[in-house]
Amino acid sequence: MIGKLLERGNQVLLEKQIDFAGRAETNTAVRFTREYFDSLGIEIRMIDAAPAVTETVFFKKTYTSPIMPAALSGLNGVCKNGLVETAKGAARAGVPMWIGIGEEAELEEAVETGADVVKIIKPYRDEDLILEKIKQAEKHGAVAVGMDTIFGFGGKKGDSLIRPDLMSPKSLSDLRRYVSATHLPFIVKGVLSVEDAEKAVDAGAAGIVLSNHSGSVLDYALPPLMVLPEIEKAISHSVTIFIDGGFTRGTDAFKALALGADGILLGRAVICGLAADGADGVHGILSGVNEELRRVMSVAGCPDVKHIHSGLVRRTISLPGAQRKHLMPAK
Repeated sequence: MIGKLLERGNQVLLEKQIDFAGRAETNTAVRFTREYFDSLGIEIRMIDAAPAVTETVFFKKTYTSPIMPAALSGLNGVCKNGLVETAKGAARAGVPMWIGIGEEAELEEAVETGADVVKIIKPYRDEDLILEKIKQAEKHGAVAVGMDTIFGFGGKKGDSLIRPDLMSPKSLSDLRRYVSATHLPFIVKGVLSVEDAEKAVDAGAAGIVLSNHSGSVLDYALPPLMVLPEIEKAISHSVTIFIDGGFTRGTDAFKALALGADGILLGRAVICGLAADGADGVHGILSGVNEELRRVMSVAGCPDVKHIHSGLVRRTISLPGAQRKHLMPAK
């Protein structure tokens, strides 16, 4: 089911000439991310195995799955009222909905679908705008709010810069100020190093998102999955660890959970579901990928997400020489 939805959604996006892929310069970061996924295999542990359950707790609430939509924006070209339709699909799947750039009305409408919404704000130069958007998240009942810090110098598409004039990098004291400005859990998105993870914890963040922004910020950016084990070890799960970047199937999600993630954010896959069949397509992707994860957990001897561990994932193939010098083995 997932394969057909992804194929149909990609065809719709192609017909509409919509391209959400990050393509900073050579687009190598995206290739690295997929190749790192594919270099890892999963153990099978069938004796005494039982059907797994995927229920997960975030923000003191229980959800059906650790898999949810990433912080998306600009979806109206994909589907009418794209963000709202995505929220409807997430609500039906029983998982939170993350939202990126967007107007206050979109945030309000997404919350009104019944979805639990996480609002992620860009690192604007305009401090008043940041604080205003934090207040909007509180006003409309978001379950958490955060900032996409990796976009501090803007993004790139090919050789073109995206929004550098509107953005600015943020300091540790800036993050502390944003955390103290809200009663909501604050999430720092765009973490790709132990140093930034530790600073996010120091700032009082409730969670971090490991992300290379789909390769649209820095060419040759490390795959989030590669830095995940060292970050998890450094911060010892003192905050919730989310991860995005290239997740498509249940096996991808399992690998990240095994290496230390708590939650998985789907971007392109959810967009394909939205393009193929609106809210139904989003629900189909989320529930389908979760069912794949549940089956992988069962076959790997994990009755629930707490039993998924790093010993179940191993490097199985050698990467080509051009990649080996950039990618270290999984820990």
